[in-house]
Amino acid sequence: MTYSMTGFAAREQAIENATLLIEIRAVNSRYLDLNFKLDDQIRGFESHIREMIAAQLNRGKVECKMSLMAHSQAKQAVQLDDALIGQLQQMQTQVQAHFPQSRTLSVADILRWPGVVVGDTPNAEALAEAVKALVQQSLQDLNASRQREGEKLKAIILDRISQIERLVAKVKPLLPALAKEYQAKLEAKLQENLKTIDQERIAQELVLFAQRIDVDEELGRLTAHVSEVKRILNSDAPAGKRLDFLMQELNREANTLGSKSVSVDTTQVSMELKVLIEQMREQIQNIE
Repeated sequence: MTYSMTGFAAREQAIENATLLIEIRAVNSRYLDLNFKLDDQIRGFESHIREMIAAQLNRGKVECKMSLMAHSQAKQAVQLDDALIGQLQQMQTQVQAHFPQSRTLSVADILRWPGVVVGDTPNAEALAEAVKALVQQSLQDLNASRQREGEKLKAIILDRISQIERLVAKVKPLLPALAKEYQAKLEAKLQENLKTIDQERIAQELVLFAQRIDVDEELGRLTAHVSEVKRILNSDAPAGKRLDFLMQELNREANTLGSKSVSVDTTQVSMELKVLIEQMREQIQNIE
C-alpha cells in the first residue's frame, strides 16, 4: 500500500463537563518529526500520544493539537485555588522586594493565571481513556487520508513508468538502423577520399561505432529499475526512500543514453526520459 506523507484528521468527543478536540496534520519530511500543542490538562499524556503516532507513521512532519473545551461555566461549580493564589501572593512580595516600583497583580491578572479558576474537571482515568480513544480514531482517519493521497501519487508514477517503457521500446529498433546509416556514410567518405573501399577498414570502424553506441546494457538496467519501481509500489513496506534511490539510478541510465547518442531521435528520447524521471521524483518526495 502506498501512503502519502500528507494528511489531515480532526475529531471531537464529549466527556464529563467538557469536549475533547484533536487535529492532526502531516506533511512531507525526511524523518519523523512530531510537534505537539496540548492543553495543560492533556500535556501529561504527550509521551503516550507520541508513542501511538510513532507506531503508525514512519516519516513526515506531524503536528498534533489537542484541547479540552469546558462546557458553559453556568453549569459548573467554579471555585478558586486558594493554595495557588497564596503562592502568587508570596511570589509577588518577593519580586517587589527587589523591584519596589513594579505594579501589583490585578484581579484580572490573577484570574487569568493558569489553574487559579477551578471547575469540575473530568476524572483523570476517564480523561486518559478518552484521549487514547480519540487519538486512535484520528490516526485511522489520518491514515485513510494518506492512503487516498498515496493512491493518487501511485497512479501518477505508474503513468510515467508506462511512458518510460514506451520510450525504451522506441529506442531499441533504432540501433540497427543507426549502424547501417553510419556504414553508408563511411563508405561514401572512403570512396570520396580514397577512391577505393577498404572493406576491412569499414568492418573495423563499424565495430568501434557499434561499441560506442551500444546501449543494450543501459536499456536493460532501465527496464530492471522500472520493474523494481512497480514492485515497490505494490508492496506494503514504506516506499519513499527506496523509490528516491531508484530515481537516481534511472536518471544515471538516461544520462548515459544521452551521452552515447549519435542521432536526434535517441537524444530526444534521453531528454524525455529525464523529464519523466524528474516528474516522478517530485511526486515521490511526498511518499512515506
